[in-house]
Amino acid sequence: MIDVHCHLNFKTFADDYDVVIKRALAKGVTRIINVGTSLESSEWAVKLAGQYDELYAIVGIHPHHADKVQHDWIGKLEKIASQPKVIAIGEIGMDFYEYKSNGIVDPKRQEEVFVEQIKLAHKLNLPLQIHNRHAGEKVIEILLSHKSHLLNPPGMFHCFAATKEVLKSALQMGFAIGFDGNVTYSGLARGETVSLPDLAREVPLDRIVTETDSPYLTPLPYRGSRNEPSYVIITAEFIAKLRGISFEEFEAQTDKNTHAIFPKLR
Repeated sequence: MIDVHCHLNFKTFADDYDVVIKRALAKGVTRIINVGTSLESSEWAVKLAGQYDELYAIVGIHPHHADKVQHDWIGKLEKIASQPKVIAIGEIGMDFYEYKSNGIVDPKRQEEVFVEQIKLAHKLNLPLQIHNRHAGEKVIEILLSHKSHLLNPPGMFHCFAATKEVLKSALQMGFAIGFDGNVTYSGLARGETVSLPDLAREVPLDRIVTETDSPYLTPLPYRGSRNEPSYVIITAEFIAKLRGISFEEFEAQTDKNTHAIFPKLR
């Protein structure tokens, strides 16, 4: 089982990331992909990847942080992204959700930072890991207008939530779709119109991947506690049951999908 998106590079894991990593590996997680949201967290993701054979890094500027980048940020990111165990540029995209800590970053600035990173990924021949919270239509619009910069396959949408129309467009462009522990929750999240289980049923089996987004989005029955990579197995079991297939079949296919998205993953 592969956790295609987590944040062991965040402060909440500073004191026990080694224990968390070893627990995940002992439970059957074979690869853990740590994802940056800023230059600092991207650097730490690369550092962790260098310490463990099973860890890899994805680096980038989250749209939440698009208003915080400074002079020559893209040059600094390119240097980080050129490290051997960096397998994609992410998590990047657009976000129109109003966070209590940050509000909504100016959409124009978000788009500028997003486009610069799409171009960087093309330059470095790396796929994308996309964030699209409450901004699916705009993300699709931007990706379509920069289609010549996308690889084949182009990457994946992380923690997918959107309309079925956005899902259809993402799939048509060749993207894979990632689901997290919140797929186990009942009801609709604020601002969403389609349930995550309904979306998870729609995605072709050869395009679906699983992730935790640790420390966030802990699956049931552990919701309310810190999420961690070992819980990716819980999410995978839930989606396998949802789709009426065995966990073993689902695990084998999602592992295959992940390697297809990220050719540098070994």
